[in-house]
Amino acid sequence: MARVAGAFGIKGWVKLQTFTEYADSLDAFKTWYLSNPALIGAWGAVEVEDFAVNVKAVVAKFKGCDDRTAAENFAKREIAVPREWLDSAAEGEYYWIDLIGATVLTQLGEKIGVVASLMETGANDVLVIKPDAPATAEILIPFIDQYLVNVDRTEKIVTVNWDKSWLED
Repeated sequence: MARVAGAFGIKGWVKLQTFTEYADSLDAFKTWYLSNPALIGAWGAVEVEDFAVNVKAVVAKFKGCDDRTAAENFAKREIAVPREWLDSAAEGEYYWIDLIGATVLTQLGEKIGVVASLMETGANDVLVIKPDAPATAEILIPFIDQYLVNVDRTEKIVTVNWDKSWLED
């Protein structure tokens, strides 16, 4: 949902880099889960004391985090909420978490790879695909109608209008 970019001010606030459609989307949740950089895959709950979207940044204050030094300890941690807390995505809309890990196939059924992540470019989102071939670099496919044929949320399959020959040198 977001990442803690760093401390904000001297009273324990943190600045956020949000990955939500709307900057204030996280305000709906009073508890967030923060990644633990020391333990891969470990998450810890934090209670959100206050949240604000202002002209300078999207910021939050965690309960018990009362000074800049404490806030700096949260830097670069990922922020998440349980999937079941989110509303159902509308038709044609997708949460990134529903796409990550999905198998990517061409219209001919050829496997290109697996969605490793997505990135925002400003113009549109882009699928970052980890290919099956270990020596092949990541494949970037714009997540737009021109290339997107179908997303099967249940089977976690994304079908794209992409030719495997485009991947060859």
